[in-house]
Amino acid sequence: MKYVIYSLLTVFALPFSVSAASYDVGAWVPWFADETGAERAEERIRDIDVLYPFVYEVVAGGGIVNRVDFDDDHWEDLFTAAERRRVAIIPTIAWFDGDEIHAVLSDRRARDKHIDDIVKLVKDGDFDGINIDYESRKSETVDYYSTFLRDLKSELGRRLSLTCTIEARMPPESVWRVIPATVEYSNDYEEINKHCDWVEIMAYDQQRADLLLNDKRRGVPYMPVADTEWVEKVIELALEDFDADKVLLGVPTYGRAWDVTVAPDWYRDYKSVASLNQPRILELAKKYKAPIGRTEGGEAVISYFPDDSPWRIFDRLPTIPGTPKGFEAAGKALFVATYANIEIPVRVVIWSDAKAIEEKLELIEDYDLRGVAIFKVDGEEDPAIWKSF
Repeated sequence: MKYVIYSLLTVFALPFSVSAASYDVGAWVPWFADETGAERAEERIRDIDVLYPFVYEVVAGGGIVNRVDFDDDHWEDLFTAAERRRVAIIPTIAWFDGDEIHAVLSDRRARDKHIDDIVKLVKDGDFDGINIDYESRKSETVDYYSTFLRDLKSELGRRLSLTCTIEARMPPESVWRVIPATVEYSNDYEEINKHCDWVEIMAYDQQRADLLLNDKRRGVPYMPVADTEWVEKVIELALEDFDADKVLLGVPTYGRAWDVTVAPDWYRDYKSVASLNQPRILELAKKYKAPIGRTEGGEAVISYFPDDSPWRIFDRLPTIPGTPKGFEAAGKALFVATYANIEIPVRVVIWSDAKAIEEKLELIEDYDLRGVAIFKVDGEEDPAIWKSF
């Protein structure tokens, strides 16, 4: 009996990579954050089940390059911590040139060589698998891509995982006012479901993609990173072809700033200013005394007139009655633009903080998905997100 109790205590004392959440937690650590990203991931390694070093990229000609040096202390420390916690290390290979992707994948010899290069990379690095993130592909590449994934999985074998990052696909009625007779995609979801051990859906960078939600949210500037209602649409459509236990929902940890052209009675145009992380956004909110609000899509928002704007004088105006918190400057701009029949620019920042991500985690539970994939862990994400895992 003493031996049994001792054995059980020994088992439970072992370091497992199981987070407090009832689902898997994946984390992309990007090359452009390098040291700070690796250090933050190491700090939170107990909350992570799958580590995605977002560091490999395919360059012209099909060669694969590593944008970081895994011999650096911060990467060695991270990998050691991951191995100790039995966290899977699955690096991402990214490719963004649709013409080059088609040229390689449509040529059997070039495709086979590319597969050999990937398998060698995985085995030489002693990784647990590979994450494929090939974006900007053409619809004509769809079958070649499926063949590539099939053959790559065959070469990797059962022991090594093949995971596939895919676009956030929307129902046709959300994309087109008049739905085309034939809708072509660059991903065959059914084939990907067969060949990939799991997928990561990039449910972010929504912006103005959903025509129906653009109409529904039109009372305020609407340029979301990931509206929760939109994310749910994406999940429901994906589950028509993907097994729920193969889906990791991608969630963002960043935001974007936009200069909105405010015309009489409406917010007309949006010009991208910058991608921003929460620390910088909070600095801006403090500098401009901009209240932090919450969009109907669940994300954090502020609006203000920048230092170089001649319209900063409108800061002195009282908040327009009925203006949602976070949209105060936008509301003032709309009031004056409508009254004076002029156009006025105002800056709006919308970002995904811990509360926004919590809503997505509820969807993961509701739809019984495999888990969440965080893009990105770089030391500048809202630290409160880690309380949810």
